Amino acid sequence: MPDATIEKTQIEEPGTPPVLAEKSEKARSLWSDAWRELRRKPIFIVSALLILGLILITLAPGLFTSVDPRAADLRNHYLTPPSYGHLFQADWFGYDGQGRSIYSRMLYGARASITVGICVTAAVTLLGGLAGMAAGYFGGLIDTVISRVTDIFFGIPIMLGALVILNAFTNRTVWSVVFAMTFLGWTQMARVMRGSVITTKAADYVTAAKALGAGTGRIMLRHILPNAVAPVIVVATIALGGYISLEATLSYLGIGLQDPTISWGIDISSAKNVIRTAPHALFFPAGMLSVTVLAFIMLGDAVRDALDPKLR
Repeated sequence: MPDATIEKTQIEEPGTPPVLAEKSEKARSLWSDAWRELRRKPIFIVSALLILGLILITLAPGLFTSVDPRAADLRNHYLTPPSYGHLFQADWFGYDGQGRSIYSRMLYGARASITVGICVTAAVTLLGGLAGMAAGYFGGLIDTVISRVTDIFFGIPIMLGALVILNAFTNRTVWSVVFAMTFLGWTQMARVMRGSVITTKAADYVTAAKALGAGTGRIMLRHILPNAVAPVIVVATIALGGYISLEATLSYLGIGLQDPTISWGIDISSAKNVIRTAPHALFFPAGMLSVTVLAFIMLGDAVRDALDPKLR
């Protein structure tokens, strides 16, 4: 038996001291495994670089252009087509129907669209996560009440509901749009979190924590939340692109953001009447919107694949 034990050890870890072998076989967490998986995915690298570039444009559009996006010159620049010269020129993408630089407006328009997307995603994740955690953990009457309220909100189409809510605002700003979309959009996160919490609270480590006398707050924050939040992060990452698209749709319909706020949806709406004579006025803001939404969807798909062991 001793010889057999020695032989087994030599086969498993040839030439490795037992202490080092034990340290090298430590179990990695879900998040470290996910990060290792993400770094190997080209789709994650491309989408992350695009999003970082968009965030830089959002924070400091002045680094990429010195042209005022609201400056209009109808006499000299009415629907002027694109002209390519020096880097970061105002006429790179041409001018719109009011003689304004499309390139400059495209850069400054990223601020409103991405701000709305990020703020709405953070708000619905927080509200929906808290509601779903309470419903999933406590169950009973609390679960019944939250679930019925969620069903009521699910019955309201988010586009129609946002049109009704925003129509009540005389001055529609970024924050009024964020409020309307958050008020109607938290239900999806609540359902995802509720299902994840119900699955997690049945785990052995949660039962052991209860047996050791851990309080409700400690169990929810230290044991359930870290292990139940992964599906919510995946849904939130994918939904962020959808919220940016929804803001552009509302602005296009004239019920979302309004002047003097600069938004891709407003520019697309302004260009729809000149699409035959000046297609560039519609193509560039619509293309920027599509690239932004696609980047967040790609990032969400990569995060989903990394956090779900079944998809690896």
